[in-house]
Amino acid sequence: MRNFKLVVAYDGTRYHGFQIQKGTRLPTIQGTLEQALTILTKEEIKITGAGRTDAGVHAQGQVVNFLSNTLVPVERFPLAVNSLLPEDIVVLQAEEVPVDFHACFSAERKTYCYTFYNSRMRDPFCRYFAFRVPVSLDLTEMNKACRLFVGEHDFSGFCASGSAVKNFTRTIYNCFIEKEDKIIRFLVTGNGFLYNMVRIMAGTLLEIGQGKRKAEDVANLLQKGQRKLSGITLPPQGLCLLSVGYDENTLTQPATCIKINQ
Repeated sequence: MRNFKLVVAYDGTRYHGFQIQKGTRLPTIQGTLEQALTILTKEEIKITGAGRTDAGVHAQGQVVNFLSNTLVPVERFPLAVNSLLPEDIVVLQAEEVPVDFHACFSAERKTYCYTFYNSRMRDPFCRYFAFRVPVSLDLTEMNKACRLFVGEHDFSGFCASGSAVKNFTRTIYNCFIEKEDKIIRFLVTGNGFLYNMVRIMAGTLLEIGQGKRKAEDVANLLQKGQRKLSGITLPPQGLCLLSVGYDENTLTQPATCIKINQ
């Protein structure tokens, strides 16, 4: 049995999230990938994803793994699978990894980006990939607030209801705001994220940028841990999973890797 690791990019606009929804025929990233891999390997393939992105959320570096007895050479996987996938899902990399590698449990860090389109005028090309903000934002205050997120904290106040987790403690390694013309990006890297956590963090930062809150409020929100006190949950289209990082020791088995130039 071989264990394959794929790096996948997708436009999540027309999908009902990453995870298959039992009892429905709604299109999902997982279901679409599994269907293509099943055709390619001639086996019933079940994949494991590093993160369960919600409906409308995108990814540039989602990671999945699956077990298979296929004899298809790993270097053929990207082009072979992509020929069976719709144009809004692309396998970027493929490699064979140790059998105990798990896309979710082996992950040590994830990086997300939430994108704002800062303009009074709509842009039809950004509507599925950014949240439009028609007023000017105080990026200095937003970055001051970002620094308060860094470190190990209880993020109960930044988790949407409905989460089944019991431990709300997460560590943020890096967190900042950057601007390029009309595009403002909120980038955050951590060891894990709660349900809607990044979208709530982004909503809180937006309110700070608009002057509705102070940067220093973040420390108080983290301490109190009450969801009702934090900012709004921003829409999904601005969110993208940029990358998932792993300890090199979990990928010690020699493997062939092929990457498609983007």
